[in-house]
Formats: sequence, C-alpha cells, structure tokens
Amino acid sequence: MTDPPFRPPYPGYDVLAKWDSPSWNDATRRVVRDRLTRVPERQFFSEGEWAVLEAICDRLVPQPERAHPIPIAPWIDHRLRSGRSSGTRYADLPPPGPLWRQTLAGIDAEARLMAGGAFTALDAAGRDAVLRAVQQGHTHTGCWQGLPPARAFLQILGEVVEVYYAHPDAWSETGFGGPASPRGYARLDPGRVDPWEAQ
Repeated sequence: MTDPPFRPPYPGYDVLAKWDSPSWNDATRRVVRDRLTRVPERQFFSEGEWAVLEAICDRLVPQPERAHPIPIAPWIDHRLRSGRSSGTRYADLPPPGPLWRQTLAGIDAEARLMAGGAFTALDAAGRDAVLRAVQQGHTHTGCWQGLPPARAFLQILGEVVEVYYAHPDAWSETGFGGPASPRGYARLDPGRVDPWEAQ
C-alpha cells in the first residue's frame, strides 16, 4: 500500500521569501538558519534505536514528495541529549529519555511478535499495523513494564509532529508566516490575514 500523493495547499508559497523583510530580525534569521543548516548528529540514541525512530517518523509523517525530507529524528535526539523539554510530564510516564527508549523497544518487540521481524524490516502497511496496535493499547509483549502504550504513543506522536512543524519547509506547506519577530501579527480574526501571509 502506498501513501496518496501529497498536494500542498499553498503551492508556490515560500516562507523564506520573508528573510530580508521587516518580519524577521537577526535573531530570527539565526534560529531559522540553524534549523535549516545545523542538523544535529546522533548522540542520545543507539544505532538500533535511531533506526526504529526514523522508521516510526517515516510512518507518522510520511514525506515521499520531498527530495530532502524534513529531519525529525536528529532534533528529537538533540532534545533528549540536551535535556530540553516542556517541563511537564504525566505522572504515569517516565522522564523523556527513558520514555523514548522503552517505547522504541516496545514497538520493535511488538513488530517481532506480530509480524516475525524487526519494525525496520516491515513494509509501510506492516509498520502501520504495529503502530495502530500500540496506539490502541493492544500490546502483548513484556517490554512495556508499567508504561501505558497508548499514552506513550501519544507522547511520541506529539513530539514528532511538533518537530516537523518547527521546520520552515512545513511552515511553507501550511501557509504559516513563521516567527513574527519583531513585526508581529495584527489581523488575528478568523478569515483575515496579514499582507505577508499566504492567501
């Protein structure tokens, strides 16, 4: 099974056209430049964990239309290595690092039980079936050890999506004008856009 072709809702819109406009100052340009050019190397995850993570990201946010997919795994690895987080967590979940490690191990174990092979060896449909089972809490291995699989899945899904939409390519895809520093946004009512936003 292949994913349907992606059709961007704002063809031709490129948020980077704002680079030299009053919308962005030097600090904003520096952050955007780093996001585009300084993709972190793997430091937190093992090679095996990294492979499972990349395979999960590929199914949660497929990017077959992109010649250069938005990097997701490197920024998750970087967050965990640097200890950065939102500062909150559910009482029934471990801290971010152990949560990710246990969830990746659990997903791989479920794949081996359900399909007889590593998660990374499955095709798209097989990976989706494993992720759907975890999402619904239908797990059967001992890897979870008190970690609620459905809750863990929601946590990693949220972080994968958050990292994806922190990238300028995703801003262009959604018509988002990017950071509004220093100019800010003025027309905040429904159906109204500022002149520099995608129509």
